[in-house]
Amino acid sequence: MERIDELFPAFTDGGRALVSAAYGIACKALEGETRGNGSPFIEHAENVARIASDEIGLGPECIAAVFLHEATRGRQDVPIPEGVFGRDILTMVDGLNKIATIKPKDTRLEADNYKKLIVSYSTDPRVVVLKLADRLEVMRSLDLFPKASRERKQLETLLLYIPLAHQLGLYNMKSEMEDIYFKYAEPEEYRAITNRLKATERDRQLITTQFIEPLKAKLSEAGIKYKLKARTKTAFSIWKKMQKQKVDFDGVYDVFAIRFIIDCEEDRAVEHALCWKVFGFVTEEYESDTTRLRDWLSNPKPNGYESLHITVKNDAGACLEVQIRTKRMDEMAESGLASHWSYKGIKQEAALDSWLNAVRSSLEHGASEPLSSGDDDDLPSPPSKEIFVFTPSGELRKLSAGSSVLDFAFSIHSGIGSRCTGARVNSKAVSIKEKLRTGDVVEIMTGKNQRPTLDWLNWVVTSKAKSRIKHELKEAEFKKAAEGRELLERRLKNWKLELPDTMMRELMKKYKYSSINSFLGAVGEGTVDINDIKAFIVGFNTPAQDTQAQPEEVTAKDWKGNKSSDDILVLNAKDVKGLDYRMAKCCNPVYGDDVFGFVTRGEGIKIHRITCPNAARLLDRYPYRIQRVVWSETPSSGDFLCTLKILADMDYSVMSKIMEVVGNFKASIRSFNVSEDKRNGCYDISARILVPSNMELDKVISQIGALKHVIKVKRV
Repeated sequence: MERIDELFPAFTDGGRALVSAAYGIACKALEGETRGNGSPFIEHAENVARIASDEIGLGPECIAAVFLHEATRGRQDVPIPEGVFGRDILTMVDGLNKIATIKPKDTRLEADNYKKLIVSYSTDPRVVVLKLADRLEVMRSLDLFPKASRERKQLETLLLYIPLAHQLGLYNMKSEMEDIYFKYAEPEEYRAITNRLKATERDRQLITTQFIEPLKAKLSEAGIKYKLKARTKTAFSIWKKMQKQKVDFDGVYDVFAIRFIIDCEEDRAVEHALCWKVFGFVTEEYESDTTRLRDWLSNPKPNGYESLHITVKNDAGACLEVQIRTKRMDEMAESGLASHWSYKGIKQEAALDSWLNAVRSSLEHGASEPLSSGDDDDLPSPPSKEIFVFTPSGELRKLSAGSSVLDFAFSIHSGIGSRCTGARVNSKAVSIKEKLRTGDVVEIMTGKNQRPTLDWLNWVVTSKAKSRIKHELKEAEFKKAAEGRELLERRLKNWKLELPDTMMRELMKKYKYSSINSFLGAVGEGTVDINDIKAFIVGFNTPAQDTQAQPEEVTAKDWKGNKSSDDILVLNAKDVKGLDYRMAKCCNPVYGDDVFGFVTRGEGIKIHRITCPNAARLLDRYPYRIQRVVWSETPSSGDFLCTLKILADMDYSVMSKIMEVVGNFKASIRSFNVSEDKRNGCYDISARILVPSNMELDKVISQIGALKHVIKVKRV
């Protein structure tokens, strides 16, 4: 009982007694079970219960259902005493247990399918809310799971749970799950954006302070009580906007908005009058962009969202979004009706029932608008560079976007891919070149006599499939060539004729074959008639003269390693002018990169990229040693060292082509290391190159990425 008092102090004595009974059953059933970090599994149930009670506002019955669900999930022999728990609790437990049996394959990773399955198991809306609380706890604990399981849970959250949280108005829960997904799915982009947010936090605070200063007196004289809040977009939301608008971080104008939250009585006429009065004060003081006025006071959104939005220019000429609303409107905007009961005291139960009825209606009938009334962005889309499909047994497979049935077959096993004749996709028969989509359930069909053909290379996109098809085609070519060679040698012996190399080259030229193996293979297949070869040999009187091409003269590019101190300008550094600076080796900045300086104790100022793996730690722990820096307007003649990681098909020509691309620009190769990844059938290349600027580096990366056999190229 002490543990329950500690976890749920706001519950009544009767409520805590109910939860304590369920908690005791769960502790006994889960005894000895641990999580990935070795901690007792009961901690998961406790964390879910805390989210449901503290963050969503659900009562003791729901919390008891959480513990009973964890105790009985997958267990038929856990006794539940009669008369202790009401019918509603047991119904919720039964619904949660049934939902836990839903496999991703059953949903085909579509949110509407998942919602229909949930409703078919339980129409009690509290069950859905508890399931979302469970998923949020899982996302907060992703580090405890192995990599494969972690990736699967990320994908399920993105495609199933985030849309559900959005529809049910759990905006804060949705935003947190989005950011956690972003952190694990795109760690480098997440780190870059969060580091920029940390680095510019003081600037935002200063802008907010300067913005409100001229308005304080007017607001005070008008007797308006308010709270000012600077609302910063989530990292995921900023990233989405960067992708959608094709801009960098600085190109997102509404990274943060200044929000007036007016404290007044809950009378709509009074609320609207005060909001418009504050709007008048703001637009009198600052130049406004009337084309960006959004009046959701006079015409609230269908989901109930009320607010005034206007974009103004501050004294520095920067555009700022200003949102004006009352405390009631803000509570609705943050969490929809789910926030309502947290502030209403004795009206809590009625407000909760109202929201849950809205949830039930949304689940059963769908809704054109989500219950959330926040001004959040659209729902996340599935990853654009990848698709996720299932085997008939429910195993999840990740493939490149645009993958076909053949790609899927080769991802399972090379032998299955080579013998693939088609597939059943979602129980429908399709050809080997059918393109797959996320959520498809794919069953491969094979034939004993099936073999790859050259056309197959046009129907696959994954490096493993391409590599294996090429390997099979070469093996088949060698086999045919051996048969053709044996036939030709036998006939030449019978004819008592010889076929020297010079004559062979002329033969290949006549029949337009570029390699000896392809020519001999054609002989073996009968495409080239053996008697025509005899006629050619007999009539061959003037053997072609062998000519040798003169090797081209190659000139080596001079190495440049000098750097000029003119390349960087340290701002506001009157006291540290005598310090030298160096490029940090952990991230190798290049002229033009977004950078910051870190004042070291003995090595001057170290320059780091804003995306450096160490940036977050330095910005958090040593803000007083961060030095703002910018590059000079023009680069010096010096070069900067950087490293490229390149993934390419196992084709020998690709290495020379990469070197040729580098040589076409103002860049030079310092080192070039190649390792074979035989498991995936590709080359893993690490190239260290010298470049004068990041613009030149972008050109090099773009051209390398456009090469035929290059799969992926990135800077590290």
